[in-house]
Amino acid sequence: MSSRPALSTALDAYIEARRSAEAAARAELRVSETEARALLRIRERPGIRPSELRDHLGVTSAGVTTLVDRLVERGLLRREVDTEDRRVNHIHLEVDFDAVPWSQLDLFSRDLDDVVESEPVEATSTFADTLQRIIRATLARR
Repeated sequence: MSSRPALSTALDAYIEARRSAEAAARAELRVSETEARALLRIRERPGIRPSELRDHLGVTSAGVTTLVDRLVERGLLRREVDTEDRRVNHIHLEVDFDAVPWSQLDLFSRDLDDVVESEPVEATSTFADTLQRIIRATLARR
């Protein structure tokens, strides 16, 4: 029986830690994984159009409409009609991601970024380059 490489084991631990943190936050906030992904994308791109959100989430037009309707009804999002083209809507957050409880949704990633920034730049840059190279090589095998 062979053991897995240390890097593979470490990456599995990272994935599990992140997944657990995100699942706990979603449970506390009572949002699904897709809803959480939508909220985080809208945080990154305030005023996003439904078609952009649909493409990001990989859902149908009807699916994104239902999702946005549900989040608007819950008071988490708002739609704004485009001032120049009334056929176009822009989606905005109605919750503050810098405040608890919503800050919990991406707390693990923010904490990880803080820890990474405290490490020597040379070490993290080398690790990042190596990891990207490994990922590309792995994907090339498909």
